[in-house]
Amino acid sequence: MFPSLPSSSPLFLLCPLLFFFLLNHSPPAAADSLYKFCGRSGNYTPNSTYASNLNLLLTSLDSNTSNSGGFSKSIFGQDPNQIYGEALCRGDTNASVCRSCLDTAIQNAPILCPYAKCVVIWYDYCLLYYSNRHFLTTIDTSNEILMYNVNNITDPSRFHKLVDVLMDRIADWAAYNSTEMFATGEMMNSTNPPSPTTYGLAQCTRDLSTSECRQCLSSMLNPTDPRLEGRQGARVLGGGCNYRYEIYSFYEGKPTLRLQSPLEAAQPAAPQAPRLITPPGKEGRGNKIVISSTIELSLDWTSPEEIVSVESLLLDISTLRAATDNFSEENKLGEGGFGAVYKGLLPDGREIAVKRLSTSSSQGFGELRNELVLVDKLQHRNLVRLLGVCLEEQEKLLVYEYVPNRSLDTILFDRIKREQLNWGQRYKIIGGIARGLLYLHEESQLKIVHRDLKASNVLLDAELNPKISDFGLARLFGGDQTQATTSRVVGTFGYMAPEYVMRGHYSIKSDIYSFGVLVLEIVSGRKNSGNSESGSAQDLLSYIWERWTEGTILEKLDPSLGNHCPKSEVLRCFHIGLLCVQENPSNRPNMSQVVVMLNSYSFSLQAPSRPAFCIGKSSMGSYASGKAIPMSPNELSISELEPR
Repeated sequence: MFPSLPSSSPLFLLCPLLFFFLLNHSPPAAADSLYKFCGRSGNYTPNSTYASNLNLLLTSLDSNTSNSGGFSKSIFGQDPNQIYGEALCRGDTNASVCRSCLDTAIQNAPILCPYAKCVVIWYDYCLLYYSNRHFLTTIDTSNEILMYNVNNITDPSRFHKLVDVLMDRIADWAAYNSTEMFATGEMMNSTNPPSPTTYGLAQCTRDLSTSECRQCLSSMLNPTDPRLEGRQGARVLGGGCNYRYEIYSFYEGKPTLRLQSPLEAAQPAAPQAPRLITPPGKEGRGNKIVISSTIELSLDWTSPEEIVSVESLLLDISTLRAATDNFSEENKLGEGGFGAVYKGLLPDGREIAVKRLSTSSSQGFGELRNELVLVDKLQHRNLVRLLGVCLEEQEKLLVYEYVPNRSLDTILFDRIKREQLNWGQRYKIIGGIARGLLYLHEESQLKIVHRDLKASNVLLDAELNPKISDFGLARLFGGDQTQATTSRVVGTFGYMAPEYVMRGHYSIKSDIYSFGVLVLEIVSGRKNSGNSESGSAQDLLSYIWERWTEGTILEKLDPSLGNHCPKSEVLRCFHIGLLCVQENPSNRPNMSQVVVMLNSYSFSLQAPSRPAFCIGKSSMGSYASGKAIPMSPNELSISELEPR
């Protein structure tokens, strides 16, 4: 049991409340609550209308929570006897554990807080919260409880920095990636002397929006709080969200995220999870899956999971013809190298985007294979979602979620439309692209190099959230693989890293280069395809570098943004962009470091070196003829990152 404050304590008379308790390694018994709060909003009387409404509420929460994925909320009655309630089970519990915990909470609530109108009871596996005040769909911080492990950690300064990074990543995942708003993670540390592996958990109630969930967790996430200095673990419990971290595994099952310390020197990321796709045999031939009577699709990697996944995505041609008005010009959203994209409307009311791969394109099957094998397995709010595929009547059709604001380039590089993107929206777009790439490189079940990240392959939804699209050129890395070489260089000049253009070498650092170009384009509002300022056809990166070295970099800020942008954020984005486009791939940060850079201001970034040479259309002749383009010998390495 935890020590409790006496009921006469003035702390019990205040709201919001913050309590501190000691937390041992062993979780409490099922019947013991972590904490109870009997609110100060009055009492009800037995056999009253409020008592009847409370009974109805508890019955509803008890029956619905374990059957609805671990969360439910209810409202019963009318003012002045209206009552609001919610029940939340920890995201790693099964239905049986959830029901058992809630039964205990419902049974004990009237005993622990007799006749109280407002009650909050926390157990290790569930929360029960009811009140006569409306707290649902809000970020409720009125009853936060801080608990900490009584044992101390060695090297507390480093430990808390690692915890800060770990919990920030877990919070991002819970808010933005998980439909259950729940995530766990572990950070493996390879320092000398070694630091212990750190484990974390974050969860929100599912009536919060993604931004509200992240805001709720951000308000709680403060592992560097001096009151936690040197502690091995802590948890904060709140009505809207909660988190916990320890140096031992305290949750069920495998972690959502497996991370390597970003405080180490930049090294290739370790495998994040067992790969779902296995390489082909020595014969080098993939099996064939017959998807229709007219087309055989040969996959480079095949497994039972892939076959089931592909078959579950099949759509018939008649449905898509009806949805797009037979691929009418009025519904055409755009056209690229592999074919046209059409807007459609399914019978159930869902809006879709249909990519119609060109029948004359020799690359159509390669792109189709990648989209099917990769995109269906990649689920992230900053990646476009694949809904289906159709292979009938010689058609090759891919069906995606419809993203109403189309691609970033259609707004960013339009003199009039770019004014729609204020600084806050641009900063959000940069952060979203970074999180999407981080997922591809380090957090997904597959390690993916996109190879064609550019403004036209970033789609914007109704709220201008970015979604990375077009995985036709993407490549899967397995095991400990960190780079590969190809004799067939494909992509978009201006975004392609020099080592890829000149030697065919690609890696996650190639994507980092493309991201850096994209960041500089978003901040400056200019495309990296040459500009004619000062009478020269100088590329954007070189022009930005000149302004950076002259100390006049703010002159490159998009004029449409006016003079009301936070200069610190603008300068930081220019700085991060330049770090990402350095010549030597090993000097570029990885995406976990970039995400820390974008979200933390407590450390200084290293000065960037001159950007890599960008290969524009005017250089194609020299490259095609085999002439090498010299690279700078600069070998500066990026410094260790210090999280906030």
